[in-house]
Amino acid sequence: MSTLQISLAVAGGLVLAGVVAHTAWSARKNEPKRPTPEPLGTDGTTPAAAPDMSFAQPGGGTSDTERKEPGFDDLGPAFGAGGDSGLASLQAMMAPEKKPGLDALIDVIAPVATDSPVSGEAALAALPATRRAGSKPFAIEGLNTLTDQWELPAPHQRYSAFQCGVQLANRLGGLNQIEYSEFVMKAQAFADAIGGEPEFPEMLDEVARARELDQFASAHDAQLSFTLRAVNTAWSPGYVQQSAARIGFVSSSVPGRMVLPSEQPGGAPMLGLSFDSQAAMAEDPEQTALREVTLSLDVPQVLRTDQPFGRMCESALALARSMEGIIVDDDGNRIRAEAMDLIATELEQLYDRLDERDLSAGSVAARRLFS
Repeated sequence: MSTLQISLAVAGGLVLAGVVAHTAWSARKNEPKRPTPEPLGTDGTTPAAAPDMSFAQPGGGTSDTERKEPGFDDLGPAFGAGGDSGLASLQAMMAPEKKPGLDALIDVIAPVATDSPVSGEAALAALPATRRAGSKPFAIEGLNTLTDQWELPAPHQRYSAFQCGVQLANRLGGLNQIEYSEFVMKAQAFADAIGGEPEFPEMLDEVARARELDQFASAHDAQLSFTLRAVNTAWSPGYVQQSAARIGFVSSSVPGRMVLPSEQPGGAPMLGLSFDSQAAMAEDPEQTALREVTLSLDVPQVLRTDQPFGRMCESALALARSMEGIIVDDDGNRIRAEAMDLIATELEQLYDRLDERDLSAGSVAARRLFS
C-alpha cells in the first residue's frame, strides 16, 4: 500500500470517527432532561423534598392553604364517604358526622314531614339508587331526634323529619324542568317509602332561580392557566415531577397530573400541574420528550385569603428558572410580570363580586356551584 493510500485511509477514518462522535453528541444533546439522583440522608435513605411554601404574593404577603372541590358525593352515605366525627367515647361511635349539606342559597329544598320518628336503617333503605337528578346532585337529610341537627341518614339514629334537595346549578348549567321533575319523583318515592309527606316548591319559580344563578356563575367563573415551554432541551416526565416536587407539588391519581395540596383537611388542591398523560404512561417515560407543562388555578375553589394566584405566579417563575423554560399564554405569547399584575387586579374585583353574593371563593357553596 502506497503512502498516499495510507494517508487517505487515515483521513477517512478520522472523518468517520468525527461523524460518529458528532452524531452521538447531537443525540445526547437532544435527549430530554432526566431527574437527578437525590442526595442520601444520614440514615442512607433519600429525604423527601422539602417544599418551599414561602411564595411572595403580588402586592405583598404570603399564603399557606388550599381547598378540595366538594359536592354531595363527598358528604356521607347519601352523598359519598365521610370523615372523622371527632366526638368522644360512645357518642363518637354512635353519632354520625355532621357534614355541610343542603343550602337554600344553591339548592331546591323540599321538606318531608313524618307522623312518627323514622329509624336510620329505614331511611337508608329508602334512599334512591342514584344521587343525581339529571346532571345535578341530589341529597336527603334527616333531623336527628337526639341532636336536633340535620345530617345524613345513618344507622342507629332516629329522625323526626327529612328534607330532600337538588342543586340549582353547576358547571353543566342550571336546573331545568326535566331535572326538577326527576327530583320530584325521587323525593316522592323516598317519602312514600318512609310514610312521609313532601312539600315541593313551585317548579317554575325554582327553574327561574336556577337560571339566574347559572347566569351569575357563568359570568364569574375563572379558571386560569399558564403554559411553561422548554426553550432548548426538552424534559422527561421524571424531570418535570422532580422539579415540581421541589416546590411542593405531589403526584395525583391521574397520570400526567400533579397538585399543590391543601394544608387544611378536606381542602381542594390550590394549583394543578399537568402534562401529556400518554408520556406519563409510556413504556419508558424517561425517553419521552416533553416541551410543555401547564399550571392551572380553579379560582372559585380556593380561598381568597390563600392568595393562590400569587402562588401560581411564583410557582411558574420558579419552574421556568430551574427547568430553563418560558411562561406563555394560550396563544404562545410570553407572559411578563406586568400582565400578571393586571390579572391579579382583575381577580380582586371578581372576589369582591363573589363575596357580595355570599359565594366567596373557597366556601362550600362556591365549591359546589363551580363544580
